[in-house]
Amino acid sequence: MSWQEYVDSSLVGTGNLDRAAILNAEGTSVWASSKGFTVAPEEIKEVIAAYNDKGSVKAVQSNGFYIAGDRYVVIKADDRSLYGRKGKEGVVIVKTNMAILVTHYPETVQPGAAANTVEQLGDYLIGVGY
Repeated sequence: MSWQEYVDSSLVGTGNLDRAAILNAEGTSVWASSKGFTVAPEEIKEVIAAYNDKGSVKAVQSNGFYIAGDRYVVIKADDRSLYGRKGKEGVVIVKTNMAILVTHYPETVQPGAAANTVEQLGDYLIGVGY
């Protein structure tokens, strides 16, 4: 399966997400993306900084972060996952060994359903070496 097929079928195709992108783990290359969903280089640098922050309270938890130009308040931040909300919509970001899955869910989707979709793909990719 191509990276674009993961975005189109395994993420957006589930109905639990409306936009998604897959980047390399360093955030320097976009492997696949939904049409019109652009994660700016400075935004992905914030995400990587959050993953590298080993403090008990990560700086991103105080400051929030931006994805596709919108600011999100952090609801979860650990070594693998970063969840953010803006009103009733939000983002779920999951890091695997070689990739970062950046996804957005609309206000019509429950956050848990969106998170489950992204975490399951993350588990699968880790299981196959990505």
